[in-house]
Amino acid sequence: MTYRRTLMGLIGGAAVAAMATGFGATSALAQEVTLKLHQFLPAQANVPKLVLDVWADNVEKDSGGRIKVERYPSMQLGGKPPELMDQAIDGVADIIWTVVGYTPGRFPSTEVFELPFMMTDARAMSRAYWEMFEKHMKDTEFKDVHILGTWVHGPGLIHTADPVESPADLQGMKIRGGSRSVNSLLTKLGATPVGMPVPAVPEGLSKGVIDGTTIPWEVTAALKVPELVENHTEFTGKALYTLTFVLAMNKPKYESLPDDLKKVIDDNSGLEFSVFAGGTMADADGPSRVIAEDLGNNIITLDADQTAEWQALAMPIYDEWIADMESKGKDGKALIEEAQMLIEKYSQ
Repeated sequence: MTYRRTLMGLIGGAAVAAMATGFGATSALAQEVTLKLHQFLPAQANVPKLVLDVWADNVEKDSGGRIKVERYPSMQLGGKPPELMDQAIDGVADIIWTVVGYTPGRFPSTEVFELPFMMTDARAMSRAYWEMFEKHMKDTEFKDVHILGTWVHGPGLIHTADPVESPADLQGMKIRGGSRSVNSLLTKLGATPVGMPVPAVPEGLSKGVIDGTTIPWEVTAALKVPELVENHTEFTGKALYTLTFVLAMNKPKYESLPDDLKKVIDDNSGLEFSVFAGGTMADADGPSRVIAEDLGNNIITLDADQTAEWQALAMPIYDEWIADMESKGKDGKALIEEAQMLIEKYSQ
């Protein structure tokens, strides 16, 4: 009150009223927005550090500071990784990053990119994924969220306590899989699949709950996998598998933004961001692989003939997936053909 009386005495009530009106207009014009971004990995892991923080920093900068993105790693807002998509739908978080396969069968069209030995190049596949998302998934499977990016990681491989050179070596092994598609593949190869989100892998390995895991090189560093197992099995040509990701936003929150802030979000999202995200993940494979090399781990690279044995065992999954998609009223065969065509097109 002392400050107000002093100001009134100095410049008069009319001037104060004018200033208050001016401040109110400025505040309304600024319309600052805080967005909570929730995800399952530690803040120092590659995706939060090299992809999500880059996206968030660009949004904040391009909005002139009117958008603030609060980052919540390691499920700090509560819940478990499979709950992230519902958190985006329900508004528990404004934006989430998640593995689509953490909710098995809920977004089945994305699985076309997770089929065994579809994986070539993360940038090409992420571009194809976004194109097919816009055409087939945006207004159907993902209609309850606003999708900001769709991408895949680099070549998926197997990391195990004991060496794995042929499918026969997997017999009796409990191997973590990150999605329904990968678990189906592991079953075909003779392993016992264990579904678990990636943050649970270190404990699973250290306690012997699993004998190995399927993940790309990129995330092995954050999980310290090369310290927990000594064997890593790579493939020649197309990779064993990949996983699909989405960066998703609460739809009412997006729609509540003024048009200029929507444009900031849009300009930093979509096709080019998806390609950037997938490519950035793949580029991080190399440095993480070096960690395993420096530890003296056994990196097994299967040649084309050895890889062909794995491919032959995995191929029935295609027919099974097509049949499953038909039961959902979707043309799985057409989706596979379209995905293969786009991947080849963008791999050139």
